[in-house]
Amino acid sequence: MGREYSLQDALKLAIKGEKDSIDFYRKAASVASNERAKKVFELLANEEVGHLKSFFDHYKGGEFGDLESYMKSPPDINNATYQALLKAVSESTMEQQALEIAMKEEKAVVNQYTVLAKDIVDPLVKGIFERVVKETQAHYDMIEDEYMHIMGMVDKTDQDTYVRE
Repeated sequence: MGREYSLQDALKLAIKGEKDSIDFYRKAASVASNERAKKVFELLANEEVGHLKSFFDHYKGGEFGDLESYMKSPPDINNATYQALLKAVSESTMEQQALEIAMKEEKAVVNQYTVLAKDIVDPLVKGIFERVVKETQAHYDMIEDEYMHIMGMVDKTDQDTYVRE
């Protein structure tokens, strides 16, 4: 028997998660010294903004205020992921640690939303969770590629070279 989530509950959950991700990626970009990592964090933040806007367009609740004000609101400093990033900021391996944190969180979101999607009855709400899973998996893959690059591992862009040689 499926668990019923209302569309508004699903959107509220997604909005909060997207805002937390935006704040994390913006902070990581602002403190990154590696230009390539900085660009990856900026790209991820911008993609999360697009997701947030799409969820916000369908949300009927008022606790977030208007989109512009919510986007400008300060980060949730009690968010464990954000706190982990703040602890990593002073480390010489900040980009590496930030990418590790991001991979862990993106994978957790994929797992959480995959489980939730299985239990959702409403097809529209189920579709929201399935969309988040797909987009979050793409984020994980991008972060993993950058992590491999920073760590000096073979990444996807190098695989053809190594396979052909």
